[in-house]
Amino acid sequence: MLSLYKNKSVMLLILLSACLSSQVLAQAVPEYEVDAAWPKRLPNNWIIGQVAGIAVDHNDTIWVVHRPQSLTPQEAGAIQNPPFSICCVPAPSVLQFDQAGNLLQAWGGPYWDRQRSIWVDDSPDGVWPSNEHGIEVDLEGNVWLAGNGDENLVLKYNNDGSELLLVIGTVESGDAPEMDAGDFDEVIITGGSNDTTRLGRPAEVEVDDEAREVYIADGYGNRRVIVFDMDTGEYKRHWGAYGRVPNDEPLSAYDPDAPPAQSFLGPVHSVRISEDGLVYVADRTGDRIQTFQKDGRYIAESFIAPWTRSNGSVWDIELSPFAGQPFLYIADGANNRIWIVNRESMELVGEIGSGGRNAGDFDWVHNLAIDSAGNIYTAEVNEGKRIQKFRLSD
Repeated sequence: MLSLYKNKSVMLLILLSACLSSQVLAQAVPEYEVDAAWPKRLPNNWIIGQVAGIAVDHNDTIWVVHRPQSLTPQEAGAIQNPPFSICCVPAPSVLQFDQAGNLLQAWGGPYWDRQRSIWVDDSPDGVWPSNEHGIEVDLEGNVWLAGNGDENLVLKYNNDGSELLLVIGTVESGDAPEMDAGDFDEVIITGGSNDTTRLGRPAEVEVDDEAREVYIADGYGNRRVIVFDMDTGEYKRHWGAYGRVPNDEPLSAYDPDAPPAQSFLGPVHSVRISEDGLVYVADRTGDRIQTFQKDGRYIAESFIAPWTRSNGSVWDIELSPFAGQPFLYIADGANNRIWIVNRESMELVGEIGSGGRNAGDFDWVHNLAIDSAGNIYTAEVNEGKRIQKFRLSD
């Protein structure tokens, strides 16, 4: 059994283990097989681009956010002027599927104006992210979107995307330019990792419905987790690596033979909350997960595929839906694997997929989500540009 820990600490493992259910030990390691027929063909000659977020809601429907602007002219040949081919048309950015792979609804994002040869944003209030990145759905059915472009905002929409309910991130303080709702196409300046009103190219959100809070992995520009009230957008708290006050000093690239960086190397790419109240944070190019209490108190650190350089190994995190949540599932877009990790020992116990283009392979697997039956859904960026379903084997 391969340990994914680097610099083990017995005390940290004891603290982490104390938070977990004894039912973990009784769980067998799950096995999966790809469902090559999922999802079904999209209507309207639609095609999806890089898929930068995937989520499962409490009704077990699957939500996807993709990047229409990542499609090449050849892939979106039908919208060119004149058309290159009969295929295809970019789908709206947000799509919802049922368990069978049927499309339930689609909305949001820019559309291609063929006459002017430009992308046009007609979303509510004109605040759509220029580079979609992450999606979450709360228990009320509201849809949360992040974007790692220059807008530095997290957006909360109603279920059908017709109403923008909340914008987290502001340009009303410090040295940021004064802008009104019609100016969101302009670059918004981040105030750094200790600014409590502005974000820094946020990567993903996690909603704590019971506490009425939203956690933001912030992100590509900042080095922190930051928490807001999910109804009002009021700032609550934030922290950096090891639960410390974050800083933005220059850092060296990840070196598996060097001591761990004392700041998140970034991007801070994912944040997930377990049923027992632990907060798991993905430091992507640091090849590590750090675990915290909800108030930001540091618990433990574990390294995932610590040989990985460049784009890093920890892209997204999900938790098993079964009693005790015995496993973590880690999307690793560099090694093109889903790692299955025992949540108590933080040891690798299984893996899914490999690099390639066949069903069940990955090209930059970016996100994953899990339904209540334990089936896994994956999203790919780069040239992958697809979603896949992996069924839990009997």
